[in-house]
Amino acid sequence: MKRKSAIPFFVLAAVSVGFLMVGVRLPAQQVSSSASKHMVPDNPSPHESPVQPIPYSHKTHLAFGLQCKECHTNPEPGKLMTFPETGKCMQCHVTISKDKPAIQKLAQYAAEKKPIPWVRVYNVLPGVSWTHRAHLGAGVKCETCHGQVAELEKMSELTSVTTMYSCLSCHEMNHGKTACETCHKK
Repeated sequence: MKRKSAIPFFVLAAVSVGFLMVGVRLPAQQVSSSASKHMVPDNPSPHESPVQPIPYSHKTHLAFGLQCKECHTNPEPGKLMTFPETGKCMQCHVTISKDKPAIQKLAQYAAEKKPIPWVRVYNVLPGVSWTHRAHLGAGVKCETCHGQVAELEKMSELTSVTTMYSCLSCHEMNHGKTACETCHKK
């Protein structure tokens, strides 16, 4: 009895998978030809939006032409982006939607000169030394790591940006440093 070789099956399987993968791309990895940086892959499973003290829609606000840097600044030492001061929000909301309960709550924070206690959606993991400043300086756009925030009614962790795999993959694709001490200080 002659033994059949398994090689043709594996070759056929590899070729089939290759053809399937040519047409399959994750939405967060689709990059226009004008984009210079690759995007971080979507999270493989959905992440619920955290409950925020005031409902906020990036979709609504960005539709007015606002840009990320108008509300989120990057003060020294450049590690985290900030949330806007309540006074910044009230520049528009002193007249816009002022009768809505959420805006009345916003106005109360502003009157008391208290920051809104927003719940961070993306958190840098313990043991990781990371900075927005270096990435912004390298020309990385916000949506590269955070996904299409302009389409969100509620902010959620769309991408897998806080995983080591995503960081290393992006650094490799964009010729960034990949040595351990780049992100993990001794």
